[in-house]
Amino acid sequence: MENKEEDVKVGASKFTERQALGTAAQGDKDYKEAPPAPLFEPGELKSWSFYRAGIAEFVATFLFLYITVLTVMGVNRSPSKCSSVGIQGIAWAFGGMIFALVYCTAGISGGHINPAVTFGLFLARKLSLTRALFYIVMQCLGAICGAGVVKGFEGNARYELFKGGANFVNPGYTKGDGLGAEIVGTFVLVYTVFSATDAKRNARDSHVPLLAPLPIGFAVFLVHLATIPITGTGINPARSLGAAIVFNRDLAWDDHWIFWVGPFIGAALAAVYHQIVIRAIPFKTRG
Repeated sequence: MENKEEDVKVGASKFTERQALGTAAQGDKDYKEAPPAPLFEPGELKSWSFYRAGIAEFVATFLFLYITVLTVMGVNRSPSKCSSVGIQGIAWAFGGMIFALVYCTAGISGGHINPAVTFGLFLARKLSLTRALFYIVMQCLGAICGAGVVKGFEGNARYELFKGGANFVNPGYTKGDGLGAEIVGTFVLVYTVFSATDAKRNARDSHVPLLAPLPIGFAVFLVHLATIPITGTGINPARSLGAAIVFNRDLAWDDHWIFWVGPFIGAALAAVYHQIVIRAIPFKTRG
């Protein structure tokens, strides 16, 4: 009996009780965080890493538009949704490409691939205005090129028949519906980006294995499932701009402002919510 009691004591000291997920937030676990980025950083313009990051954003957005818009074209060409990957397949194409591309470019540019994400991270002082503007320009150029290659594959007639994968508010919905869908959808995406890349979260929940691109890609997938019937799902101004420029019809331009205003509002709300509410947790900070 005495031996059994000794075994229990050894086991208790060897296997300590684990806290419930998330409750370690109130502990004193250290974390190290980068200082806020300066508003202007002219020195970046002399650095190759700055231009390499912009090129990575260009190529990633090019590939993103190429795969996703080509998927949309394939679904529209099918005689019925049942004979193609359907809406679920389109959503998987968008979410899967974001997962893959964020994974590939996160260590180079941060893997934004979206002006709204860049804007939200800029508001949170994660990057300078210089870099944010450069990223947005490169993302838009990449999107235009990606949509242009798809048009080259499909041909003018088919590309225009299937509306070029452009975003617009679908019949039965108002512009207010479309704007609201874009705001909430982008909020979900940018909020997920902040949560998946937060240094405090990584310190708090270090026992939870997390691959940041996975929840980001999954968020894009879920938002597309919800809002494809409303707007075709933008939540990415570069994606909407690239498709609109190459399609270049009134249908795409009439509602185009929604796909800039909505995502930027959603990104700003996500940045404010994450910085003020989610990060309002006591932590011991080590400089």
